[in-house]
Amino acid sequence: MKRRFATAALVITALGFTAHVPAQAKTMTEIKFGVDATYPPFESLSPSGEFVGFDIDLGRAICAELKVKCVFVSQGFDGIIPALQARKFDAILSSMTVTPERAKQIDFSSEMYNEPTSLITKKGADLEPTAASLKGKTVGVESGTIQESYAKTYWQPNGVNVISYPGQDQVYADLLSGRLDASLQDSVEADYGFLKTPKGADYALAANVTYDPKDVLGSYIAIGVRKDEPELLKQIDTAIAAIIANGTYKKIESQYFNFDVYGANPAK
Repeated sequence: MKRRFATAALVITALGFTAHVPAQAKTMTEIKFGVDATYPPFESLSPSGEFVGFDIDLGRAICAELKVKCVFVSQGFDGIIPALQARKFDAILSSMTVTPERAKQIDFSSEMYNEPTSLITKKGADLEPTAASLKGKTVGVESGTIQESYAKTYWQPNGVNVISYPGQDQVYADLLSGRLDASLQDSVEADYGFLKTPKGADYALAANVTYDPKDVLGSYIAIGVRKDEPELLKQIDTAIAAIIANGTYKKIESQYFNFDVYGANPAK
């Protein structure tokens, strides 16, 4: 959404932009990305405390394309939109799906990638991602996610116990301890961040969610920006298009996945 500014002497400081009049070109020196670092393989912290993951590498590629410094700020997902609006950082790069509700609050870039929502259970549990199958069961979700919204919209009113956690790692901890019967999250994160690890050896992807008449789950995953930052959004979109066209996106993708995460459905 573009806005016009009333004064010709406005000085824009957010994100390293500086300008003395609206017509003057803006100079961007860095982008601060807000990330929830509990969501491997997309974003997490290495043992040394460094941000790592698919989103992190994409963010660095975007910054390299724009020739700006890349900074990552750790933020719990349930407060990530308020933190963006409070200018704690400049953009959200944290596996955030575009939904109609979120689009009322912030703007989104072009597509970064896509993945379905899946139910994870212990092998042989014979559970499906439906209210009927999960009635009387306990399902864990990460706070602020579309999975939390989905479970509380369709399942909780129908007898499913839905528990929200500050981070995805805490969901898995309670799943492993037996406090949860299932967890609901992005399929790729579940597969590569849990099921393909030693901890997930006794668990499986039960099924992908397909029922969503209220469009709670939204569409593709993108970068979120404030609605008063159309120039930043434009530059991010330009950089995304460039790294896709020049092969950088594919090179990064191949380091994490053996399928096309941009548009393919990795259902199993």
